[in-house]
Amino acid sequence: QVQLVESGGGLVQAGGSLRLSCAASGRTLSNYAMGWFRQAPGKEREFVAAINRRGSSTNYADSVKGRFTISRDNAKNTVYLQMNSLKPEDTAVYYCAASGGTIATMTALYDYWGQGTQVTVSS
Repeated sequence: QVQLVESGGGLVQAGGSLRLSCAASGRTLSNYAMGWFRQAPGKEREFVAAINRRGSSTNYADSVKGRFTISRDNAKNTVYLQMNSLKPEDTAVYYCAASGGTIATMTALYDYWGQGTQVTVSS
């Protein structure tokens, strides 16, 4: 069992930056590929970014490519999402998730989820 706790969300103006963190406990994070997803009110949860177990491969949604960066520190059991040039359409609850498989974009392939952290971008 893996417990995931997100932090770092908040209110920011358009064009600003935030750094989300996802701290894991229970099992070593290096055993899992990790992903970030987001869900806006009235919309389905969508893929944002993912990183493989070693941190050597990443994948991004087209909507965030070039603005967001996913990274991990396995020694600290933590995954990060650096978000730059934020837009109002980035407003959502952001979730981190752990997959026992390979890097993935589908929610169904993730085994563990955090409780989410709210990101609000004002125009």
